Amino acid sequence: MNNNRMIKTPEGISKARIAGKLAARVLHMITPYVVPGVTTNELDRICHDFIVNELKAIPANIGYHGYEKTTCTSVNHVICHGIPSDKALKKGDIVNIDVALIKDGWYGDTSRMYYAGEPGILARRLTDTTYEAMMAGIEVVRPGATLGDVGYAIAAVAKRDGFSIVEEYCGHGIGMGYHEDPQVLHYGEKGRGLVLQEGMLFTIEPMLNAGKKQNKVLPDGWTVVTKDHSLSAQWEHMVAVTKDGYEILTPWPEHD
Repeated sequence: MNNNRMIKTPEGISKARIAGKLAARVLHMITPYVVPGVTTNELDRICHDFIVNELKAIPANIGYHGYEKTTCTSVNHVICHGIPSDKALKKGDIVNIDVALIKDGWYGDTSRMYYAGEPGILARRLTDTTYEAMMAGIEVVRPGATLGDVGYAIAAVAKRDGFSIVEEYCGHGIGMGYHEDPQVLHYGEKGRGLVLQEGMLFTIEPMLNAGKKQNKVLPDGWTVVTKDHSLSAQWEHMVAVTKDGYEILTPWPEHD
């Protein structure tokens, strides 16, 4: 693992900031369209057209390892990498929309949870806890902290509320490459792992399950689901390590 390659220049961080903010605008834009009866294909089409026509950016997912869609739309028991389809959302569904784009050679990557109508009590609690876990991980980011500190903070929130953490999928370095070093696990031990330095840029994107952590990939080769069919939730931000802390590069326009 080349630490020098993980350190971005201020100019690079500035370009990543622009790409990150544009990705966040996509997720803000799509919010009113997430309603019972809409298909995830339709949501994907709206996101694609906004990225290309409005933001003048490149949808990063199209063609990535053969993936054909702009977004990943993960509904209910789908953990991640759900492929948009013609299946309509039902009242009470929860869905994660994950979007990545390229602007001037730099990647912006973020995801968030949405409700199609009023969610159930467990669904809302899982969604809220997952967001809190992500923020707990982000808030320990600073020079001298470790990735183990980040993972520990995330896991502590999940365990407090009785939810399990998906271990096979993690955050990642990002910049002019989509998935770079380091890998950012959402569990860990305090003081262990890579020591953070100013200029590092990575995603923090915990996936929490209401049931057990075990998962499987469907025959399509992409869609990851909970083995016990329990609900799953995920949030994702891009984070830069600053001189004295962190900066979220994918802030949502409505300041959630």
